[in-house]
Amino acid sequence: MTAEPIDPRTFRSVLGQFCTGITVITTVHEDAPVGFACQSFAALSLDPPLVLFCPTKMSRSWQAIEASGHFCVNVLHEKQQHVSARFGSREPDKFAGIDWHLSKLGSPVIDGSLAHIDCSVHSVHDGGDHFVVFGAVHSLSDVPHRKPRPLLFYRGQYTGIEPDKNTPAQWRDDLEAFLTATTDDTWL
Repeated sequence: MTAEPIDPRTFRSVLGQFCTGITVITTVHEDAPVGFACQSFAALSLDPPLVLFCPTKMSRSWQAIEASGHFCVNVLHEKQQHVSARFGSREPDKFAGIDWHLSKLGSPVIDGSLAHIDCSVHSVHDGGDHFVVFGAVHSLSDVPHRKPRPLLFYRGQYTGIEPDKNTPAQWRDDLEAFLTATTDDTWL
């Protein structure tokens, strides 16, 4: 079967129908904090705990993360659009005016972020014009007591969750049963 050529603009438009959260991936390289805004982040595995993100192959921030061997995923909340915009820019000092502290592994944690996940680089895989980076999770932030909503990106713009539209998904507390399930339709 021969695949039809895919128009890049149509491809981008169709993928824009999928709502994503926004993270900032950070590290310290040569004594300087480095980071970039990233929508292509996901949970990968519960056992062992792994996450993934997908930087472009041309990313200088990725080069710094690869050299340091560790990174922190900062999950942004709805009032952090300015943080996303700053880390999505080409500003030479993306951390100017941003409060942060070091994680246990030595990567920047953005103060006030919804959550953070401290990781080491586990493996790197080819993904076309991106890399697919697997991260081994070393530590996590606590779940916030207050319930700020996440910053989301949808159809090329920032968006959020409507407060009256939140319907929690069923949560599985039986981790062992989940890990040994044989069906592909089991949800977290």
